[in-house]
Amino acid sequence: MPPPATRTALAFLSAALVAGLSPAVVAQSEAEADELQLRRVMLSTGGVGYFEFEAAVSGSVDLSIGVRLDQVNDVLKSIVVYDDQGGVGEISLPGRQPLVDVFRELPFDQADLTSPVALLNALTGREVEVDGPRGIEGRIIAVEPETEETPSGGLVTRHRLSLLTEDGIQQLVLEQADAVRLVDEDLQGDVDDALAALAAHTVRDGRELSIRMAGEAARTVRVAYVAEAPLWKGTYRLTLPADGEAGEAALQGWAVLENLSGEDWEGVDLTVVSGNPVTFRQALYDAYYVDRPEVPVEVLGRVLPPVDEGGVPRTQALPAEVIGTGVAGLLALEDAAMEAMPAPSPTARAEAPPPLAQLQAAVSTEAATQVIHRVPWPVSVPDGHTLLVPIVDRTAPVARVSVFRVETHPRHPLAAVRLDNDGETGLPPGVLTLYERAGDSGVVAFVGDARLDTLPAGDDRLVSFAVDQAVSVDHSRHDTRRTSRASIVDGVMERIVTETARTVYTIDNTAGTERTVLIEHPRAAGWTLVEPGEDSLDETTPTHHRLAVAVPPGATERLEVVMERPRGEQVVLSDVSPRQIEIYAEDTALPPEIREEMRQLSGFLQEVEAKQRALDRLVETRDDTVRQQERIRRNLDSVPADSDLHRRYLETMGAQEDELERLGEEIDTAEAALDEAYVALRDYAGSLVVRPAE
Repeated sequence: MPPPATRTALAFLSAALVAGLSPAVVAQSEAEADELQLRRVMLSTGGVGYFEFEAAVSGSVDLSIGVRLDQVNDVLKSIVVYDDQGGVGEISLPGRQPLVDVFRELPFDQADLTSPVALLNALTGREVEVDGPRGIEGRIIAVEPETEETPSGGLVTRHRLSLLTEDGIQQLVLEQADAVRLVDEDLQGDVDDALAALAAHTVRDGRELSIRMAGEAARTVRVAYVAEAPLWKGTYRLTLPADGEAGEAALQGWAVLENLSGEDWEGVDLTVVSGNPVTFRQALYDAYYVDRPEVPVEVLGRVLPPVDEGGVPRTQALPAEVIGTGVAGLLALEDAAMEAMPAPSPTARAEAPPPLAQLQAAVSTEAATQVIHRVPWPVSVPDGHTLLVPIVDRTAPVARVSVFRVETHPRHPLAAVRLDNDGETGLPPGVLTLYERAGDSGVVAFVGDARLDTLPAGDDRLVSFAVDQAVSVDHSRHDTRRTSRASIVDGVMERIVTETARTVYTIDNTAGTERTVLIEHPRAAGWTLVEPGEDSLDETTPTHHRLAVAVPPGATERLEVVMERPRGEQVVLSDVSPRQIEIYAEDTALPPEIREEMRQLSGFLQEVEAKQRALDRLVETRDDTVRQQERIRRNLDSVPADSDLHRRYLETMGAQEDELERLGEEIDTAEAALDEAYVALRDYAGSLVVRPAE
């Protein structure tokens, strides 16, 4: 038997649970006449699934369908009803009232329902009836905790309930009461409703959708929706022949999927779709209120509608090929593909799929943005189980290569297979396990795993699966710079400097068979492949150039890759040092006309430097004379005014003043000469225009 406190809580809960669950039970019983059955499942790599139900109906009926609570938003966003001879009236389901609305006008809040003590304290002043050793009726004053010591020496917390009765204030221990009932029936109903609302918000159960169908004839109705589903995964097996020169390999592809829908799939039409559709969520099942601004009341105001500026014309009907990319279009493509293949016999549909050696793969069709793989037999998957479905079973063209990329391995290339998709539809991405047959014995060995990107029809991919240790690659790089073009315009020398990156790959093949080695050389913005030339490329990726080199057994081959990048430079000649001008004058990469102008310009710069040195010497002499004067002035303060030394100091200062005056004049003359030299330099440099013939 539960303890007294638990029995008290159960008294409040019982009525709420009955009121909250009974409508769902009624709806389920009414739906038994026309029950929707899951018939078709379409799983997408977009992380959603298309679930289609069917029911045979006659006349106007109400259909019901159960969905998980966490999928209600997806169902409200995507549910669609197909009825060729009738129509849909409405679709409804029990709402989920926000908790803030549930407790808005109640005398207690959500936290008060966490325990009987909290609820009774929230209902202070309300009348209750207490059953137990002491039957009491009165108004609640308070419930207070108190600690008592047990006979064994432990401590226990009890709660004392104080009530105002006709005989005064009476108290009792709440845990000793058999039941506590609210006298106010309306208040009891409020508690029941609040508990039921909490139960609806916390339990992850389902919801029943009621669909009103209007019509007269007997017909089949389909109801479908898109909801979140586990991502199905692609996985492949590629069995290579023993002969390395053989151009075909056995390719099998499987779709790995899970049924986590909450119900068993019994004989459903299963399809997996590979694509990248736009999918998103929106909380359509939650109630929202618009935050409206408060404005003052307008007195004698008038409403002035805005001027209509026109609108965008309505979109015209989409062409049939575009409509075909939607769900209905995908289904039409599937139906057409199924009609094109022989229908399996009733016995075959009831049996399991053929064994691995004789796979009956899914029927594949390609839409505008997706590849559809439809399983040609009914599929049954219990809830919570995983299923592997064959989607590819055929031979595919292959070629063995070794792929070298420095970033992947600095010494050895990776053994790889160039897989060509010569089928009619693309292959979804997935992991790929490679096997190899050993000679005529038929023994198959595992050789490695690989990853396969989306492979459209008619395209190919390199599938790398192991390190090829029989092949070694050494590489070295040497960078140079050279002037490829130069000119002078208005005293500014413009030149194009070409940077060259020369990389040498030395490939050593110690294997007993020839290797085709694909060198993946990095691409960079602005750089151009010069050697061995664009025509020698095997192919180009967004990040690398691929160059194929055939290396005989036991041989060593050398591949030289030259990349060039032109860079423009501008030099204002009047701002360059004479030493740099001399370097330009001796630079044989520059045209002779420019080197000659550099030598002429060097003379002007040397004249400027000579004038600058003469001015610097005069300024240094003046500064030294000023320092000597400062020293003499300090000495004058320390000798008698009528002494011979005092007179000598005064005579020296007079001579220095004459010297400073002369130096000032010479400095002015030197500055003027320097300015003239600068003007001559700027005039000459600014007038230079040299455009050598290319």
